[in-house]
Amino acid sequence: MPHGTGALWSCIDTWNVPLFISVTIGVMKYRLIGISGTNGAGKDTVGHILVDRFDYLFVSVTDSLRAEARRRGIEPARENLRIVSADWRREFGLSVLVNKTIEHYAEAVRDTRGLAMASLRNPAEADRIHELGGIVLWIDADPRIRFKRVRANAFARDRAAEDNKTFEQFIAEEQAEMHRSAGADAATLDMSAVKDRSDFTIVNEYSTTDGLADELARVLELS
Repeated sequence: MPHGTGALWSCIDTWNVPLFISVTIGVMKYRLIGISGTNGAGKDTVGHILVDRFDYLFVSVTDSLRAEARRRGIEPARENLRIVSADWRREFGLSVLVNKTIEHYAEAVRDTRGLAMASLRNPAEADRIHELGGIVLWIDADPRIRFKRVRANAFARDRAAEDNKTFEQFIAEEQAEMHRSAGADAATLDMSAVKDRSDFTIVNEYSTTDGLADELARVLELS
């Protein structure tokens, strides 16, 4: 069990699906959006656009993993976050991050257009989003572009140590997260399987946030 968090992280069994999805005159209003994608593609940027322009509530589940890593006294490096997330999934179920995010923000989301969360890294999380009537959005970009973004934004995101790596290290870490290693259990990361389950893909190679916002609005038919 993750360091005495049993009561806080006890799993749930059911959710009120209609809370997160509504249909009017054949137009889908996405009440629940799961965001996934490669490192540096702009997942958090998409989340903030959904907040600023389309009245969503955005939550980064990765921030919870970083907080737990620090609480355990370990660096919030990507390899350690993989360990923390796998621990939680083994103890509390594969979709624990989705479930607990919705549980925590269920009241706050009632006054918004919906809930967007990032980043889904296990296929069970994508499956849970779909079970609740939501959609999964995959964000990607050329690896060199993403690497430059990560390096440029490291200090602004308070991840200077975490993101201080070479391009080769950057790609190696990505491969470790994209494909489950041989013999690994279902609690580990498998982002390629999340990608396969995605409903929409956006290639974010825009030079401005406005360009990304326009594409997001077009793909999801938001206004």
